[in-house]
Amino acid sequence: MFRLFLLPLGLLLLANLPSARANSALPAAVTSERAMVVTAHPLATEAGTKIVQFGGTAIDAMIAVQAVLGLVEPQSSGIGGGAFIVYYNAATGQLTTIDAREQAPAAAGKNRFFGEDGTPLDFVNAWQSGLAVGVPGIPKLMEYMHQRFGKLPWQRLFVPAIILAQSGFPLTERTSSQVASLLSRNPSCADKDRVFFRDPDAFDYFAVKQDCTAKPAGTLMRNQAYAETLGDLARFGASGFYQGPVAEEIAAAVQGDANLPGDMTVDDLLNYRVVEREPVCIDYRTYQVCGMGPPSSGGLAVGQMLGMMQKRPELIGAGPLDVKTVHLFTQVGRLAFADRNRYLADSDFITVPVKGLLDEAYFAERAVRITATDMGTALPGDPPSRFDSSAPDRTVKESGTSHISIIDRYGNALAMTTSIEGAFGNGVMVRGFLLNNQLTDFSFAYEDADGLPIANRVEPNKRPRSSMSPTIVLDAAGKVVLVTGSPGGSRIIGYTAQSIMNILDFGLDPQQAINLPHYMNRNGRTELEQPIPGTTLDYDVDALAKALADKGHDVGIVEQASGLSIIHVIKLNGKRRYLGGADARRDGSVGGR
Repeated sequence: MFRLFLLPLGLLLLANLPSARANSALPAAVTSERAMVVTAHPLATEAGTKIVQFGGTAIDAMIAVQAVLGLVEPQSSGIGGGAFIVYYNAATGQLTTIDAREQAPAAAGKNRFFGEDGTPLDFVNAWQSGLAVGVPGIPKLMEYMHQRFGKLPWQRLFVPAIILAQSGFPLTERTSSQVASLLSRNPSCADKDRVFFRDPDAFDYFAVKQDCTAKPAGTLMRNQAYAETLGDLARFGASGFYQGPVAEEIAAAVQGDANLPGDMTVDDLLNYRVVEREPVCIDYRTYQVCGMGPPSSGGLAVGQMLGMMQKRPELIGAGPLDVKTVHLFTQVGRLAFADRNRYLADSDFITVPVKGLLDEAYFAERAVRITATDMGTALPGDPPSRFDSSAPDRTVKESGTSHISIIDRYGNALAMTTSIEGAFGNGVMVRGFLLNNQLTDFSFAYEDADGLPIANRVEPNKRPRSSMSPTIVLDAAGKVVLVTGSPGGSRIIGYTAQSIMNILDFGLDPQQAINLPHYMNRNGRTELEQPIPGTTLDYDVDALAKALADKGHDVGIVEQASGLSIIHVIKLNGKRRYLGGADARRDGSVGGR
């Protein structure tokens, strides 16, 4: 059983925030005694919770959760996409990070996203095309992790999703509204005019054909094709996806895309491998914060932000919404994004100065640039380790992504961020699942105006840079303290770093940390979150914006649709307990036992 629980310290801090107003209707944290599962959808949380209750590991639960998310939250993730995992093995005390990022086909060339006239393709045109589809990594990831860390039978883990796909589930308001938003961007409902949901199978599944509107929330959705695909995975393992009819249909859908054909082949699918990489860790206060290395920029950027904040403790305010705190956070964000945009890409193709970017002396050198006023656009630094000369890629994109946080009864912990890139991927459905459009996370340009190559350029078999930031925080004894991460495009970095700061520096519980309005700077304007009644803490956003403007900030007040899933390990009456929070900005939920 679990119960509602609020940390008194967090309540005290929130009550004393000068710009915050009380809101008793906000979601509250949940505590559990033995295990916890936090996902972006109640049905996925329920599936994962049942698995851990039956004695499954965090990996077993992840497989069940991912299979369900691909059905009930198809705009965000699925077996047609990719993911990064940070995993803590309680038996050994070791961290493992796994790269299951989508990969460019072998035929991908430098002019992939350019037209015949030599000019870059319009982003939406490229985004909704076969050119955007990378080789999916999720099925290989699930099999690889289950073989190493699973406990329950593989076939059993797909049962919850198969039952839901066959019996049906209610369409959420969030999914319905996102379908409606994309349908409204088509010139007309005619097949020839549809860029979004141009695929007849996807259109028939999500839309009301008679009037070209989204199926309303509450519609009972069934997906027999998806159930059959999961059945193939259950029977044949990942080979049921990367070989045979499923692989052939993926390649045919990519090559026959109604907008712009791509070039993925069955050999590209057959040759896909997940990659185990070194965790990216920094010391923060008395903790160790560990995330994912390249091709994700998340672990490095989050680490840089926290590392630079430590060098300027005098600039941190009394609370998380204090103007001093917000100013400092935005400035370290500027510096981290400047480095991210220049140096981060697939480390199998370019030398990324990982150690230099996380060097303590480098943190100090960068942090000294922070003053009492906004620094404006930051330039990348010169980290003290070898790197390939490259030009910045300043591309900023949103993404269809989800985050899963799990701790099982054995103490194993998992942080997994999973994605198909844009909402509903590239809009093409194969055997009940959507294909990703992750390759538009590459720089469209291969080099800058001076001929200097861009690190995140398109190359054959390369994985595009990502902002996904699955993170596990360890205490001084090497035990798990915090599991966190979020969807949200390049804002993921800010969401994740802020969640760590809110909990470790300001004593908020996970749900309070999530409910707190977001703020960040991605080396452009400073963004403050527009408060959402009943979802975020109410605060005087205009007063904070003015205070920042007085410090020279160009401020925008915007919606910031995070999807944080957080587990905090605490001691309650001398016993280990799990305190969880889920993001009401999406459909997040917490389960435990």
